[in-house]
Amino acid sequence: MSQKTFFITGANSGFGLAVATAASEQGHTVIGTVRSEASQARLAERLPAVRCALCDVTEFDRIPDVVEQAEKDHGPVDVLINNAGYGHEGLLEESPLEEMRRQFDVNVFGAVAVAKAFLPRFRRRRRGFIVNVTSMGGMITMPGIAYYCGSKFALQGISEVMRAEMAPFGVHVTALCPGSFRTDWAGRSMVRTGRSIDDYDALFDPIREARQARSGKQLGDPNKLAAAVLNLIESANPPPQLLLGSDALKLVSGRIERLQQEIEEWKPVAVSTDE
Repeated sequence: MSQKTFFITGANSGFGLAVATAASEQGHTVIGTVRSEASQARLAERLPAVRCALCDVTEFDRIPDVVEQAEKDHGPVDVLINNAGYGHEGLLEESPLEEMRRQFDVNVFGAVAVAKAFLPRFRRRRRGFIVNVTSMGGMITMPGIAYYCGSKFALQGISEVMRAEMAPFGVHVTALCPGSFRTDWAGRSMVRTGRSIDDYDALFDPIREARQARSGKQLGDPNKLAAAVLNLIESANPPPQLLLGSDALKLVSGRIERLQQEIEEWKPVAVSTDE
């Protein structure tokens, strides 16, 4: 594999840390963003070879300067891993809109702001690879994570448009769609809205309890995801989206089958609106 320069958001934990570790071990230059000086110190201690940059992806106006400084210090970036994000769990009726705004600020607007800082650079250089970390939750839904799924559906769609717009310039864009992995997503990294409406107890309480019980025991291995990402960026014809994890494959495939059945069932209504 040719040596590349990676820019990884949220590099101090989860998928970001796994990819940063794997890439640096293979000799790539890795620039990892973190939100605090404490996280910067921990990452520097854990991965001394990684170049740390302080960057909160919701500070949209600062991002172009962070990217410019990173390239000034370490040379042109070849691969953007747009990883920073978090999970929100809460029933739609119970969850304040402010929590939705925060979810979208990080998972959608933050990711797009970082990508937009790189788009002109990649376009001018006629090369580059953007990996937007979405989720199987960007292709399926389940009760209790409406804000999270909404944010990932949004980033999924934006990624497909970004891919089409950047393809003429030799820039690849892939949405990475992991299933359940052994990260902090369902643990300390998840924001959970408190319960307030008894009518939802039978539906949601078992879901929340099961998710908490599985946290840290999921099938997905973040190190294997990192290896898959390093293979992905070497592909000359990468996919628009890459599912990772047997659960993601099963659940998304099932959703596609149900969608096809639904389309066939309602086809007469669909075509009835044409003149």
